[in-house]
Amino acid sequence: MRQRRSRSTIALFAVPIATALVLGLGALRIPTVAPADALTMSADLTTRKLTVIRGGEVIKEYDVAVGKPQYPTPRGTFTVQKIVWNPKWVPPDSKWARGKKPAAPGSERNPMKLVKIFFQEPDYYIHGTDDTDSLGDAASHGCLRMDPDEAGELALLLMENSGVFRDWDWVKGILHLGSERVVTLATPATLTISG
Repeated sequence: MRQRRSRSTIALFAVPIATALVLGLGALRIPTVAPADALTMSADLTTRKLTVIRGGEVIKEYDVAVGKPQYPTPRGTFTVQKIVWNPKWVPPDSKWARGKKPAAPGSERNPMKLVKIFFQEPDYYIHGTDDTDSLGDAASHGCLRMDPDEAGELALLLMENSGVFRDWDWVKGILHLGSERVVTLATPATLTISG
């Protein structure tokens, strides 16, 4: 009798839970942004500005550091689809990084700071820097460097463009956990680098 009652209780809750999961997962479908309202970005290596555009209107403009002459930032049009919040840093296999040690997510030694926004995997991304005085200069090893808070703001804009709405409390929660969080954008954004 007891076993039968347990099965009845499970069945009683199983149907509503299954229904909620199905309906809930359906509600998680990410809406796509109409192409006319799609978020696009352009980076000018001469003016060292990153501009965010929606529907033909500039909505944000940021100062960036670009690649040094010996480590140029690649030019072209790229698809931005991957964001890593609270990223770890692994020194690349490059002459400039010899002797550098990896840095854990959230480490003060981590040059990526808050977020990495990939535009040409695995080597090139937009990321924060603690050397904000370098913004407006050719100072990076090919990436686009930004003020860490502005890089976070940009990543949140890209997620919003993809139908995923988060705020700074969500970001603080990731930082508090001390681990990376990878976000793949359902609606990628275009980044054009010229100059």
